Amino acid sequence: MKSGFYVYGIFLPPGPQNLSLQGLDKEPVNMEIVDNFAVLYSMAKQERYLASRRNLLAHERVLEEAMQAGYRNLLPMQFGLVVPDWNKFSQQLIKPCHQVMNELLAKLAGNREVGIKVYWEQEAEIQALLTENPDLKAQRDNLAGRKLSMDQVIRIGQAIEEEINDRKQGIIEMFQDALNSLAIEIVENELQTEKMIYNAAYLIPWESEVKFGENVEAIDSKFEGRFRIRYNNFTAPYNFARIEKKD
Repeated sequence: MKSGFYVYGIFLPPGPQNLSLQGLDKEPVNMEIVDNFAVLYSMAKQERYLASRRNLLAHERVLEEAMQAGYRNLLPMQFGLVVPDWNKFSQQLIKPCHQVMNELLAKLAGNREVGIKVYWEQEAEIQALLTENPDLKAQRDNLAGRKLSMDQVIRIGQAIEEEINDRKQGIIEMFQDALNSLAIEIVENELQTEKMIYNAAYLIPWESEVKFGENVEAIDSKFEGRFRIRYNNFTAPYNFARIEKKD
């Protein structure tokens, strides 16, 4: 028994045409016009979908293949949206958010989202810091093997932490100086792991991606693998298509 419709994203009509896409549960992907929006969907065989790697990739693949086919201006839906019928979808999302959705689509027209995640090895950075800062290293080494008071432990720990934070901020500012001027809008997201020091999404014109990518490569080359940079240059614009209902 089918449970309704699984929704991937929303376009201005007519939306993607003549695409042969396969969605979740290997169901064919179709279009439905709802209140002057084109909704990309497939039939849902489950009421709720587990956020497994396979399901998440299937969801993202549908949107990315539509974008690669030239249908770039879309509002991507978060994973797992199953609607029982189009009337409820209209009443609960389209009608209350109609104006906001049109404004978002206008903002996204001609633009794309790219993302930067930067990782480092903190222990290696601490060792490099101490090598570059003989006075701080001497302070730490002089305390080695001695019975320390809590104040001494805290003091040297704070000194190293402050220097590491300054070092981290300097790296972040280097990326910001090289990339922010190319962006129309920037979202700095939460760090996902201890090794991650920067996590940002950029909304840029489609034609600016080549320059953006070159700037990322230039930073990477300058530091010869000191950091691990994850650059995602093709993704649905989740960070810049957040729908908030207006009163």
